[in-house]
Amino acid sequence: MQRKILVQGVDLSSKKFYCDKCGLCCQNLNRSSLYDDLNDGTGVCIYYDVETHLCKIYNKRPDKCNIEKYYKYVAEQYSFEEYLKLNVESCMKLRGGK
Repeated sequence: MQRKILVQGVDLSSKKFYCDKCGLCCQNLNRSSLYDDLNDGTGVCIYYDVETHLCKIYNKRPDKCNIEKYYKYVAEQYSFEEYLKLNVESCMKLRGGK
């Protein structure tokens, strides 16, 4: 039986980051220099569509904008579970959670 790993009520045992496409991460790029090349100068991604609240290049977005794909760049620093937990926690902070 697979052990459930809950962070902020999200089950991480599925080994997948669930994004509901709220766009908050795309509107707060100024929180990390990793995204400087995508920042329009106001903290909003140059590919973020303010009308639809979706990414204009979602299917071809950079690895750094895809939680699962970006893991290969930090795999020596974190287990996948730890990495997912950090991402869920960051997401919850953007949403005003703790």
